[in-house]
Amino acid sequence: MRALVVLLVVLVASGCVSQKKYLALENDYQGVERSLAEKEKAIVERDQEIANFEARVQALDARVAELDAAVARRQAELDDLHGRQASLLIDKGRLKADVESMRKALADLQARRDAAEAQLAAYRDLLSRFQRLIDAGKLRVKIVEGRMVVELATDVLFSSGSADLSTDGKAAIDEVARVLATIPDRHFQVEGHTDNDPLRTAQYPSTWELAAGRALTVVRTMIAAGMPAARVSAASYAESKPVAPNETPAGKQANRRIEIVVVPDLSGLPGYDELQAIGAGGR
Repeated sequence: MRALVVLLVVLVASGCVSQKKYLALENDYQGVERSLAEKEKAIVERDQEIANFEARVQALDARVAELDAAVARRQAELDDLHGRQASLLIDKGRLKADVESMRKALADLQARRDAAEAQLAAYRDLLSRFQRLIDAGKLRVKIVEGRMVVELATDVLFSSGSADLSTDGKAAIDEVARVLATIPDRHFQVEGHTDNDPLRTAQYPSTWELAAGRALTVVRTMIAAGMPAARVSAASYAESKPVAPNETPAGKQANRRIEIVVVPDLSGLPGYDELQAIGAGGR
């Protein structure tokens, strides 16, 4: 463009171009320059707008990244919260189960305590009922394997090798039977025990038969004294359950005995209903 201006000046100076054409060309030149200047200005403004737009885009990208990070953190917090909530629900379920188990254990413990107190009361009652015979040395009341037992020495009841009650023995059994008959809703098992002295007679081939014969004699005597037959039974243990060593006369005497066992009542124990159901299903 500058070369064109110089050329026009030269032509004007040399007289080749008229003044009028020169002015027209100069005016066109100035218009082109203005147009170029405007376009350059527009380009600069457009470049500035692009730069501003890119800056805004970068700022928005940074904001989006921040929001994404915030969303990720919140999601992590929610996941952690859900995890803790699930853990709390599990712990709550376990705690509830533990509480129920503890309540059941306490109920079972209370039931066992009640049963023990009832058994203790029954034992004291039995002692009081037999106090006169205990003081007279005719019997004693004890607890054996969790069962209440009335023990009578067979040397007082029977002569050696015999299952026939002596007069004093019959009187003692009559009195015992009358006392036991006053205890309601209880069953009794008469158990015969001997020492380990060998026995072989026609009537009693071993101590098993002798112990059984003595237990049956006591049962018959108790029934005759008023004990309902459905509440009494007999068993023989012979020499199998000694209470003292058989090496001494005193030990042998202790082992020769009749035990009247108060049969435990299981109906008050925890789980009795379940046991009944199992028993009924096995019939």
